Amino acid sequence: MSNGAGQVPDHRPRTVTAHRIPQALLFALTTLLAAFLVAIGAAGSAEAAAPGDDLIKVFVVQDPAQTGGQLATLQSIAAATLGGAARADEIFDLNRGLTQKDGGALSSPGDQLHPGWILRLPKDASGPGVQLATDTGGQGNASTPPASGSTAPPGTGDEQSTMLTIPLAAAIAILGAILLALVTAGIVGRRKVRAGFAAVRRGLNKLGEPARRRRRLAQRRATSRWFDADVDAVRRAYGTLGEFAATDREPERPVHALSVDDAGVTVWLSASDAAGAPWTSIDSTRWRRPAAAPGRQVPGDGGVTSPADLSTACLVRAGTDADGRPVFVDLSRLDGVLSVTGEKAVARDVVQNLLAEIARTRPGTPVTVLRGTADAPPLAVPPSLQQLPQVTPQHVTAPVPAQGTARGAASRRPLKGLVVVAGTPNGREATELAALCGPGGAGWTGLVYGETQDAHWRWYTDGYGHVDIPVLDLKLMVPA
Repeated sequence: MSNGAGQVPDHRPRTVTAHRIPQALLFALTTLLAAFLVAIGAAGSAEAAAPGDDLIKVFVVQDPAQTGGQLATLQSIAAATLGGAARADEIFDLNRGLTQKDGGALSSPGDQLHPGWILRLPKDASGPGVQLATDTGGQGNASTPPASGSTAPPGTGDEQSTMLTIPLAAAIAILGAILLALVTAGIVGRRKVRAGFAAVRRGLNKLGEPARRRRRLAQRRATSRWFDADVDAVRRAYGTLGEFAATDREPERPVHALSVDDAGVTVWLSASDAAGAPWTSIDSTRWRRPAAAPGRQVPGDGGVTSPADLSTACLVRAGTDADGRPVFVDLSRLDGVLSVTGEKAVARDVVQNLLAEIARTRPGTPVTVLRGTADAPPLAVPPSLQQLPQVTPQHVTAPVPAQGTARGAASRRPLKGLVVVAGTPNGREATELAALCGPGGAGWTGLVYGETQDAHWRWYTDGYGHVDIPVLDLKLMVPA
């Protein structure tokens, strides 16, 4: 037998099952039930008191057309309800001076009665014309009888109605109790309600996430096919670079990124640079030119002094912005290594798209792939690029470490080759990456979908297919 040694004492709080009624709801239901019982009790008390205090016997004067052409008189009513015409004076005494619905009133026993008048009768009245009505207690007459079929049979005397009615005050009390219960429940259980709504919202989001993920992936794949077919946007992008190239009258104004669409062109310049007409400023670094406005015309004797600038540029579409416009970046200004971190599959798609872009505009570019961490998703090199199993750097000097927390401004270098690292590089891959792409290295360009401390550019991805480029304050949808 076990004496329980080594068992964990059960001092942990017990988990309340989800099907138990919340305490706030129980409180609200109890309050509501108590208010309803109070209202019903008040209504029952009023009903019990009604027959002896409020109900009286009355006679309704009928139209002569309904009584054979003869209008009722006090004597005929007394004979029909009290057993003799001699008791007409009692009916007159009960109704003297009471204003009827038509404004008339009895002032003498011989006054003519009007159809529709309601005349009070003594308590011992009986007969087919006797009805029950509620005494209003004022100067007016009794209210309309409850129903035409509620006549008192002969000899019934002080019969009581059994119909249950709820007075207006009781109905208002019930409504007030309901509102009070709802407000109390909301105050007491607002945290649980918020938590419940949040849980429902999370559940709905989880249910809809697979469909949203499929839609985003289909949209990203459609963007990739669009990039593959859209040659005109690339041509227009390179043409726009020529407007900011160096001439014999002004130096080059570096274009860090640009966006091309049917309505015009947007460029990202340094904050210290400006673009003249027809360009208009959007903010401190972005400038916009409409498609209808022609670009800068360069005269023959004052043309571009450095035509090699355009051949050095390597424009690639990193993705599309929030308006669906493709955004180009110039890899020739990378001057080292690009590190893409965040969601691993999307980071791989970023590098895969950059390789596809280079394959479209610069086929035959040499590429070597280094394997970093084992958990990195695989990557396919486009067949139009020249994949090399291993690259031995020539004339490599020792890498110069960066001083401090900031590196110097990047210089422009032509795209000689690409080093792709799948995942975070380890010691050997990091050394080879620095020898090929680092300062004083072979002049190649590094694309790493993983973390590396020697990166000059750093991009970040999320699980929704976006890449964040902080230096340009851009968030783009990545093709897949």
